[in-house]
Amino acid sequence: MQTTFTEDQLKDPGTRRANEILRNCVHCGFCTATCPTYQVLGDELDSPRGRIYLIKDMLENERVPDEKTVKHIDRCLSCLACMTTCPSGVHYMHLVDHAREYIENRYTRPFSDRALRWVLARILPYPMRFRWALIGAKLGRPFRFLMPDARLKAMLDMAPKHIPPVSRNDEPQSFAPKGQAINRVALMTGCAQKALNTDINDATIRLLTRLGCEVVVAEGAGCCGALTHHMGKTRESHATAAANIRAWTREMDGKGLDAIVINTSGCGTTVKDYGHMFRDDPLAEDAARVSGIAMDVSEFLMQLDLPLGDDKGLTVAYHAACSLQHGQQIKTYPKDLLKRAGFTVVEPADSHLCCGSAGTYNLMQPEISAKLKQRKVRTLEAKNPDLIAAGNIGCMMQIGSGTRLPIVHTVELLDWATGGPRPPALDRAGQSADSVPILR
Repeated sequence: MQTTFTEDQLKDPGTRRANEILRNCVHCGFCTATCPTYQVLGDELDSPRGRIYLIKDMLENERVPDEKTVKHIDRCLSCLACMTTCPSGVHYMHLVDHAREYIENRYTRPFSDRALRWVLARILPYPMRFRWALIGAKLGRPFRFLMPDARLKAMLDMAPKHIPPVSRNDEPQSFAPKGQAINRVALMTGCAQKALNTDINDATIRLLTRLGCEVVVAEGAGCCGALTHHMGKTRESHATAAANIRAWTREMDGKGLDAIVINTSGCGTTVKDYGHMFRDDPLAEDAARVSGIAMDVSEFLMQLDLPLGDDKGLTVAYHAACSLQHGQQIKTYPKDLLKRAGFTVVEPADSHLCCGSAGTYNLMQPEISAKLKQRKVRTLEAKNPDLIAAGNIGCMMQIGSGTRLPIVHTVELLDWATGGPRPPALDRAGQSADSVPILR
């Protein structure tokens, strides 16, 4: 794609990177075939190619973003399926992130939009605030019909039936390995996940220590910054990301780390991009070091000696989170690990398509999100599994709200298969406690 940015415009690092990305696009349209919003809406401007044209025009002409451009950029899930499909290597993630920052700095949204985004940015990244908000939403759900905005209804719907108590495992500390120490790793405990589902971090710690890892929850680490980053709120996202970088480099420069293990794939995609996010910042070197050892939990477990398990007699439908399969290009590891542990693994049709969660997307674009959820649940249930496994808390909440099948994190099943407790979610999914059989 030909671009006409001036030399002065290219002095801006974001614009310079956007120019590199735009020049790689050849207008082929392969991305439209795998774009969830294009499939749902059928509008060229709701495809990656259409959004690329809008972004190019906006940036080149330094336009104040108009309502039309903002609408179509906002409708993007950032699922990154287009990046997996693109034969030209267009790095759409960096392009759309820059466009969102540009919009955030130059577009005045309607008051209701500004208020919603302000609330989300100040609640979701903070576990205790989020926990109180979930309790409030749970209490307010009977009055859902009074809500004039579908987005407010979606916020009430988000609250799970079961809000877990705080897990002390999420506090800064170190967990000794069972037996001889093989690795020393930092576990990213996240933000929203600590309020929504404490079983995931607990299972991860048990599994890693059982396999010979010292697990450290670093002092000062918290939200990865993804939620605010994808809203274009760069100052806020970089502040939380910088806190992580400092926390983890202290551990790296102290007793050392072999990996930073992340069990929420949306966070993993962002942490692995810290090197780019901070490329022109004094923290650039440390950010690159952190990104260099950041690993999804499935990616790290492939390096360990996970025991070969007997047939468990359970069929698991594996949902591939977009941030894992497209953002990190990790496609087979979770399935390989589940099979090695003794589970039968099946995949739904169109497994490359997003479930509609996408961070805060299900709260800000509830109608589109609901259509994608219905499609995903339908294809998963068509496989007649005993349960569903995924590697991202957002996907688990989204899919879990649309099915009676139990849904658990991949690491919970691996923990169970290697001597850990039965995942509590198996007995909370609207079924009887014996509906999912005990492991053989």
